[in-house]
Order: sequence, then structure tokens, then C-alpha cells
Amino acid sequence: MILVEADVSGEWDSSTDWSALAERSVSAAIGHSRHADLASAEAEVSVKFTSDEEVRALNAAWRGKDKPTNVLSFPMVEEARLGSPGEALLGDVVLAHGVCAAEAADRRVTIEAHAAHLVVHGTLHLLGYDHDTSEADAEEMEETERRALAAIGIADPYQVTEVHT
Repeated sequence: MILVEADVSGEWDSSTDWSALAERSVSAAIGHSRHADLASAEAEVSVKFTSDEEVRALNAAWRGKDKPTNVLSFPMVEEARLGSPGEALLGDVVLAHGVCAAEAADRRVTIEAHAAHLVVHGTLHLLGYDHDTSEADAEEMEETERRALAAIGIADPYQVTEVHT
């Protein structure tokens, strides 16, 4: 059983159930990953929906980049140890509201759809996926994201569509 703890700051619209979105997104990411067996294990993921300023501070402290980014992931377990007996705190996923909202507007999708994508993306990082090491790894991660998002009713975020003006 996957336990998802969500923490939501005041900037995120209270009419959306961000905790439920986080739970669906994390579960879909795990269920469609190369670690799908974790779906029946005792594992926990923390998802924080917060401000650009908090993400900027975390990004500066942990990655040396003094700017906000859309999502940060902080894995707690090495990929080789995933699936070991016992409980696992997989890690934390942190989303920046302003960056997420701006990217959603640029992509012409709802903030909820984009946030779900970022939670899936961040969860896959917790599971050892990496899009920076090779093109093959990036393609594997994107394909896993597509499957996970489709399972929760969200369109392929990587599909290029022409915009006619």
C-alpha cells in the first residue's frame, strides 16, 4: 500500500483536492513504472504543493541553482534497494505554484493536469528514473509518464500540436 502525504500552501486553489490528485498521480507513476511491485508494498511519498519562493530556496540549497523550478524530487532510497522487505520512505516531491501555473498556461492545459504530470515526473525521479543521463533514459521516462497519465485520464504532455492563429 502506498501512503501519500500531501501538504498544500495557500497559493494553491482550495477548490481542487490536491491531496487526491497527489495520491492518484503517485499511484499511477508507481503502478506503471519498472517498480510496479511497490504498489503492494509499504511505501510512502510526501508531496508538497508550495510557493515559488520555497522551491527557489530548496533549489539553491540542494542544487546550487538560485531560482524556482517546476518540481524537485528528494529520493530517500537508492534504486537498488527499492523492493527490499519492510517499509520504504521513497522521498519527497515539491511543486512550485507560480512556475506550475505559468507552464500550464503556456501549454494550454489546466493547472491540475500539469500538476499531475509534475507529480508523476517527480515520483519517477524518486524511483531512479533520470532524463539527463541519456536519450534512451529520457525516452523511457517519458513513455512511463505517458502511460501513468493516460491511466488517470490526462493527455500525453509530450504530444506536439500545432496552434493556428
